[in-house]
Amino acid sequence: MSYQRIATEEAFATTEQFRLYRRMLADGSIHDPGFLSLWGFYLQSPSERATQIIERLQNIDSRRIADMDATGISMQILSLTSPGVQVFDAATAVSFARDSNDQLAAAIAKYPTRLAGLAAVAPQNPGEAARELERGVRGLGLKGAILNSHTLGEYLDDPKFWDIFAAAEALDVPVYLHPNSPSAGLIQPLLQRGLDGALYGFGVDTGMHLLAIITSGVFDRFPKLKLVVGHLGEALPFWLFRLDYMHRATVASKRYAFMKPLQRQVSDYLRENVYVTSSGMAWAPAIQFCQQVLGVDRVMYAMDYPYQFEASEVLAMDSVGTAADRNSFYALNARKVFGL
Repeated sequence: MSYQRIATEEAFATTEQFRLYRRMLADGSIHDPGFLSLWGFYLQSPSERATQIIERLQNIDSRRIADMDATGISMQILSLTSPGVQVFDAATAVSFARDSNDQLAAAIAKYPTRLAGLAAVAPQNPGEAARELERGVRGLGLKGAILNSHTLGEYLDDPKFWDIFAAAEALDVPVYLHPNSPSAGLIQPLLQRGLDGALYGFGVDTGMHLLAIITSGVFDRFPKLKLVVGHLGEALPFWLFRLDYMHRATVASKRYAFMKPLQRQVSDYLRENVYVTSSGMAWAPAIQFCQQVLGVDRVMYAMDYPYQFEASEVLAMDSVGTAADRNSFYALNARKVFGL
């Protein structure tokens, strides 16, 4: 292998994060059904999967490095595990984002050639989120922002959140739009069938969120903004033709007063402002399809550690495409997008 493997959607958690989550579960102060389903399981289940994930999330030291060595990963780009700070009240979210970013920066300083990171920010206070992103990038050396889909049921197509996008564009760093459990208004049919998590519900919520960001005109307002989305774009690359056709038809029909014409087609924004990673999608046909329709320079490698920690999946990716394509997929694209 003549290239490095940089994994771009790799999670960590702090001890304080899980303490706060456990307290919220115990005292009944959170009513979000997605949070209760996800973290009510992982923080309380004695299953091997749950206990191993909880242990690995909290280790950003020697055990993580050993896991990387065992699977041939040169570098991980770390982000606070979903939903991060986005389930707290505004004051707690702002404070906790700052503390978690400081802890992340300290871990990176210990392993500067093996770890990089994205800043947690609190959309509950967009102005503070923008300032924390600037501090994270300029003061701590972090490489962008992590946003875990909706925040208490609110989505980023609402202009009240766009200070975050303005800051990211000005700093020339990406925003990683990571899944969260579907919001209360979206989750019930999924939850009733056990489909609310990574099996399907995460993609439903995040794919809808990305499309809403595009159709709201975010990229017309911030043409140099870069969004990164995992799981090969949450299926949107496979819908390019229909998205263009039906968006054009919907705007022309004037069915929704709030849906205005865009400067470009939906597919243009997906090809020019969005990058996708392969997190959880170690499947050559799907990866190569995304490279074909979005461009080889728009698709990056991710493992989704520790939720999907499989050495065999890494090796399977070593046969995808040409050697040059693999170098772009594993390393070159990440270096460019995240400024490594």
